[in-house]
Amino acid sequence: MNLHSLDLNLLTALDALLREANVSRAAMRIGLSQPATSHALQRLRDIFGDPLLVRTGARMELTLRAQALRAPLAQALDQVRGLFVPDDFDAARSERQFRLMMPDLAVELLMPPLMANVTRLAPNVRIDVVPWRGPAIFHAEFARTIDLVISIGNAFKGFHRQLLYTDSDALAVRRGHPLAAKLKRRETFLAARHVGVIIRGQPEDLIDTWLRAKGIERHVSLVVSGYLEALHVAARTDLVAFVPRRLIAALSQQLGVVAVTPPLDPGIDEQFMFHPTRAQMDPGSIWLRRLMLETGRELEQARRKLP
Repeated sequence: MNLHSLDLNLLTALDALLREANVSRAAMRIGLSQPATSHALQRLRDIFGDPLLVRTGARMELTLRAQALRAPLAQALDQVRGLFVPDDFDAARSERQFRLMMPDLAVELLMPPLMANVTRLAPNVRIDVVPWRGPAIFHAEFARTIDLVISIGNAFKGFHRQLLYTDSDALAVRRGHPLAAKLKRRETFLAARHVGVIIRGQPEDLIDTWLRAKGIERHVSLVVSGYLEALHVAARTDLVAFVPRRLIAALSQQLGVVAVTPPLDPGIDEQFMFHPTRAQMDPGSIWLRRLMLETGRELEQARRKLP
């Protein structure tokens, strides 16, 4: 059977004929004239090579082939209709699994408040977080597995971008650091021993890229792969870590670190939320994006309270 030659409207006519076993009633059911329905029946007879409806006395009866078609045809039409019905996302009942990619600082800042809302609204939804990787190693096969990306303003092919929250960088030092008060001076800042953070997929710490553009080199004594590691090192040594201010504030009491304003201002950091173009109208993705944006807005509202 060549589907290209099949008028799919014939299937609705066939469904009506099989349900009614009467041409006149089938015509009324689908809003066609009786001659048009009779013509459709003749075309269907030619396609199936079976009379489908036969007269027995004063009434019409279904052939054995027609009877066998009733259930699978009804099921097929229901599936086709389902293609045009919005796929609502019932968060309270959903068992969907979402896969997010983000750096460690975003996990620390966003996931606790986000998961509090997910637990309340969608207790059976699962969130999987995978380590951040830059666009250079964000290949298409991996991208197809990702529902959301949290990142600075890099471009991810096939993803839409929305601003999530803003931040600024500061120096994290342990409480009681002997040079804490002097790190605001440029000469002390440059002489201090720093922890560099080189995230997977980046050639160097972005702070060093920014400083080099100004003709400045800082003294990097240790390189780690994440901001949380840098904070932990700074909390237990005299090394200093150039990290996002929000992260210092979130862990200051727990780790015993304080924020020091650096002598050079790197400006504002922007964290973005990226979602796949293919999921633009997906109800589940829309639900998660709204929840993430609400979490980002809450961070923005708390920004003025940061030291």
